[in-house]
Amino acid sequence: MTKTQTEKVFKIFVDFDGTITKLDVGENLFRKFGDEASVKKIIGNYLSEKIASKEMWLSLCKSATITDKQQLFDFIDSIEIDETFIEFAEYCKSNNFDLYILSDGFDLYIDRILKREKLEHIKYFSNKMTINKDNELLPSFPYLDMDYKNSANCKRNHIINLSGDDEFTIFVGDGFSDRYTVVYCDFIFAKDDLLKYCEVEKITYFPYSNFSNVITRIEKLKAKKRLKKRHQAVLSRNEAYMQE
Repeated sequence: MTKTQTEKVFKIFVDFDGTITKLDVGENLFRKFGDEASVKKIIGNYLSEKIASKEMWLSLCKSATITDKQQLFDFIDSIEIDETFIEFAEYCKSNNFDLYILSDGFDLYIDRILKREKLEHIKYFSNKMTINKDNELLPSFPYLDMDYKNSANCKRNHIINLSGDDEFTIFVGDGFSDRYTVVYCDFIFAKDDLLKYCEVEKITYFPYSNFSNVITRIEKLKAKKRLKKRHQAVLSRNEAYMQE
């Protein structure tokens, strides 16, 4: 389908842990395979911004004890997704909306979950994780940007690189690693910690509980004759372009 000059072009970016999945996979993985007290302290230091995301993940990986890879895979296979995300992915496809998953988690479980749900066609960007012969978790961070430490996978950069001036950017998320990402987006769907952050920072957002809510709101955005970009998002993106 060729887009007409009047057709609105949406680029949609979605967080993974706690947004597509019902649980925060990364956090729960380390709570299961690591020392509870250590994990709580490490995550607490990250949330209070005493350490960056990369440092948090490195520390969590060191704290984990994997005696059997199958135990890890069984845990990943137990993680449920929000069933309405499957409907949302089909909605984006049928409307020719580019859909991307941006995660500060790891490809090890994202890839496995997407394949299980037959959603492996969706493009995603995340940190990477391998398991060596001693069952140690080895993380790596191909999209790290030291200027944005709250996410080892810089979601902001993906949004800047994957969207243009004539497109409307939409972000759907829930957590701490999304906080500085939403500044660059025109329409924000927020719940949990991200919702609280938007409230405090007076950032315009739409609350949601599932992806059916998101579909309903996007349909209303599509129907508007004159859809305006969020002014602060335009300013932030322009500033980012100038820095390139």
